[in-house]
Amino acid sequence: MLERLKSSLVNAPVIKRGEYNYFIHPISDGVPSIDPRLVEEISDYILKIAELNVDTILTVEAMGIPVANALSLKTGIPLTIVRKRPYYLEGEVELSQSTGYSKGVLYINGLKKGDRVLLVDDVISTGGTLLALVKALKGMGVEVLDVVSVIGRGGGSLKMRDLGVEPKILVTIDVSEKGVEIKDVFGDQ
Repeated sequence: MLERLKSSLVNAPVIKRGEYNYFIHPISDGVPSIDPRLVEEISDYILKIAELNVDTILTVEAMGIPVANALSLKTGIPLTIVRKRPYYLEGEVELSQSTGYSKGVLYINGLKKGDRVLLVDDVISTGGTLLALVKALKGMGVEVLDVVSVIGRGGGSLKMRDLGVEPKILVTIDVSEKGVEIKDVFGDQ
């Protein structure tokens, strides 16, 4: 189960960014090139575990796009991308987000009260981006029916519970100077 993803994570290079051990992976960084078989394995697995009775698949630019797009193509469910720049469209919602290594502003367009979404992300670590996004969506009256993250690292997913959201993390990892260690795989007993 998710053998290609697990193998690619264990073999991912790790670099130091200050005191932070940063893993470099196609799904989280687009480096090296994204193997379509990896995206297919991930999207096929998500199709088995996610709530798909939704109006749209939602992701944040940029690295959630490959998996979310594959899901959209396989299901026919539209894809909505939360962007990092404004478009000044009617109904655009701006939100501030902060992660362990960056701060920024995100812009939501194309959603309205009553919409039901499946939120797909590449990595959840601190939870800063997803927490801000889920709060904004709830404030808009958008129902977050499910949250799926391909990779989990750190305690960010635990913070989501306070918002009534239990993210499904496909592979939970720990990263040290020695490399990436698989801690858990969603669905494994």
